[in-house]
Amino acid sequence: MEAGMVTPAPALVRFSGIQKTYDGEHLVVKNLDLDIRKGEFITLLGPSGSGKTTTLMMLAGFEVPTHGEIYLADRPIKTMPPHKRDIGMVFQNYALFPHLTIAENIAFPLSVRKTSKADVQERVAAALRMIKMENLAHRRPGQLSGGQQQRVALARALVFNPQLVLMDEPLGALDKRLREQMQLEIKQLHETMGITIVYVTHDQSEALTMSDRIAVFNDGIVQQIDKPDALYEHPVNSFVAHFIGENNVLAGTVETVDKDYCRVALTGGGAVTARAVNVSGAGASTALSVRPERIAIVTDDSSSDGPNRLPARVQNTIYLGDHALAVLDVAGNGEFMVKLQPGAHGSLRHGKSVFITFRPEDCLALDPV
Repeated sequence: MEAGMVTPAPALVRFSGIQKTYDGEHLVVKNLDLDIRKGEFITLLGPSGSGKTTTLMMLAGFEVPTHGEIYLADRPIKTMPPHKRDIGMVFQNYALFPHLTIAENIAFPLSVRKTSKADVQERVAAALRMIKMENLAHRRPGQLSGGQQQRVALARALVFNPQLVLMDEPLGALDKRLREQMQLEIKQLHETMGITIVYVTHDQSEALTMSDRIAVFNDGIVQQIDKPDALYEHPVNSFVAHFIGENNVLAGTVETVDKDYCRVALTGGGAVTARAVNVSGAGASTALSVRPERIAIVTDDSSSDGPNRLPARVQNTIYLGDHALAVLDVAGNGEFMVKLQPGAHGSLRHGKSVFITFRPEDCLALDPV
């Protein structure tokens, strides 16, 4: 192995040829092969009905695969009951016992494992310190805020030192500010404790913030699995490009392909050069992907910056504090967005004719939408 190269951690979880159907006809999960590395934070990301939650429930033991096998630490667990899998679980609705105190809720996984009383007290105390709620140990869940309840649910999932923690949309019920705060807290706990976390969400910004790797699901299939920056910069298809971050789409037809780049005639007029990421050759339809922050607006008609220059008309401008968005009509796309510095949108009145430019390397030719 070359100097400086890091050996990937071994797989703690392995999905092998997993299929799941509820009615015998429609596969909710289709031929899933996925390795989850020991110690990593991996997010299963996708829209509702994409198969991500079903995948998590099969790993937890609440659903049984129709075909294939799941391995945990090299042991097949498809028929193993949930309580024998040594997995912590955090749900969106917290699932706390309302009649028990916070300390008793956290202690529950230890009591069912017949842990000694002294060890229970020690571990619960440590868990309360971890979530900074030592002074609230004797309260009941109904006396806590949503964020506090989620911290208790997190402590309960971690208190018995599981080898794996599963989180199913755990922050979905919280407001934006608290959700962002909890994202950082969970990520910090993961880094401090070195545990393996499998996290399910449909919120792509949450996935980008927290994950070591993200598996993007759609229609029961993992479309792409990669690090957050790689998913954003190098999507393999139009679904991933559109689902991860803000994205502009222009439809067109491939005219020529030259090594890594292609020339595309746009359906709405004009032509551009793009990276040939997922195209089948000359004559094929394609959807071009361009991120809003990679585009410049030019108001000087005499300027000829770069090979990709298209006429545009201003539809609207939106002020968002730390940046502004210009909404343009470009080649038939009336919702084409360009990200601007604050204050740069003042001269872009509705109906104004401008030009946009972007580099060929920032334009990806993908499968047609």
